[in-house]
Order: sequence, then C-alpha cells, then structure tokens
Amino acid sequence: MYTNKKGIDMALHMREQLIRAVLAHAQGEIEKHKANVNVYLEHPAGIGEHSDITEAIQEELNKIAVYHDQIEVVNKYFSKNG
Repeated sequence: MYTNKKGIDMALHMREQLIRAVLAHAQGEIEKHKANVNVYLEHPAGIGEHSDITEAIQEELNKIAVYHDQIEVVNKYFSKNG
C-alpha cells in the first residue's frame, strides 16, 4: 500500500492529537477528584450524603489512581520515547 508523505504527516498529527486528548482528559479527571478529596478533608461536616467520609475519600482516590495509571501507560507505551 502506497502512502505519501502528507498522509504519514496527517497520521502522525492525528496520533499526537489523540494522545494529547487522552492525557488532558485524564489530568482533568484527576483534578476533579482531587478537588472532591479536598472538600471532604476541609469540610467533612458539610457533606450530608456521605456518612462515611473515609470511604468517600477512598473512592475518590481510587478514581484518581485509574486516571494516573492511564497517564503512566500512555507515557510508557505510546509516547515518542516509549
């Protein structure tokens, strides 16, 4: 199959855009869940729907871990240096 240079450049550009999008999404989700943890830590009495604050914090930490792992995997296996 013949692919010209423009096609290769477009594919590489698309690859970089997709990688940046995945990383940006994961980082945004991490920031959201960090904010939730900070709310629990700074205002635990104001969170009426969560009677077990520790459990709620652990759930947020688990969500952070998922996105952190995604970033690590992308950087290790799909970055230019990976």
